[in-house]
Amino acid sequence: MNFKHLHYFWVTARSGGIVKAGEQLHTSPQTLSGQIKLLEERLGRKLFRKSGRNLELTEDGRVALGYADEIFSLGAELEAALRQSGGGARALEFRVGVADSVAKSVAYRLLEPAMDLEVPVRLIGMEGKFPELLAQLALQRLDLVIADEPLTRRISVKAFNHALGASPMSFFCAPALRRALKGAFPHCLHGAPMLIQGAASSVRQQLEGWLARQQIQPRIVGEFDDGALMMAFGREGRGVFMSPSVLEDETVAQYGVQVLGRSEELVEEFYAVSVERRITHPAVAAITQAARDRLFHA
Repeated sequence: MNFKHLHYFWVTARSGGIVKAGEQLHTSPQTLSGQIKLLEERLGRKLFRKSGRNLELTEDGRVALGYADEIFSLGAELEAALRQSGGGARALEFRVGVADSVAKSVAYRLLEPAMDLEVPVRLIGMEGKFPELLAQLALQRLDLVIADEPLTRRISVKAFNHALGASPMSFFCAPALRRALKGAFPHCLHGAPMLIQGAASSVRQQLEGWLARQQIQPRIVGEFDDGALMMAFGREGRGVFMSPSVLEDETVAQYGVQVLGRSEELVEEFYAVSVERRITHPAVAAITQAARDRLFHA
């Protein structure tokens, strides 16, 4: 395969079109199109299809892009390693997938210890749906997946769960909204506007059951897969929201909200899923140890 043709395809896919790619590569759109066509002929697959005036990747194109990302990332790493002065140690590559149902603040707190190892670490992070990340783990494109649920037997991936810890949940709202709510927690939630986690979140079903047991019916005004977006709406007084109690001080300081109350019945659990039954990867070991000893110790 001509890797120059592959590079042209990669830049086109990443830049969003032939014209922009041509500007980056200092070549004409006609030349670029011809080079990509040669690559398609070599592979025997169409990599792009027209969508109006734009190009979009075919299914084969998405597969090719995944491999091209790895090839040119590794090429850049090779170049950087050879240019390194003084024979410094090569950075330890650590590829992590974070399930999109895990709050970004929790993900950072969990991954932070991996950046403090004695050896330099190059963290490559990606976010996605839990099953999709497990598929990448099975293909050894990830070293670890952080999730709020364990791997179950119904998913045919040979991997192992490493429990990191669990946190009860706290309820927050903006000060102005708190003044408008009537009564003590949790009954002040009855009829109150509420922002809740999306259906993929492990605490969503717990919350629904808890509200039913408490005979509380809030007014659901928003559902969010992205916890940071949910909190942004909460900061503006759009509704009460829920977040792990382990991040209570951080949530109050960052979003200027108040704690309405807490529930020990609502618990969010966190897991590290890896292909190792016995953890040997130094970054994974640092994450699991720090989570158990510090983050979730209380």
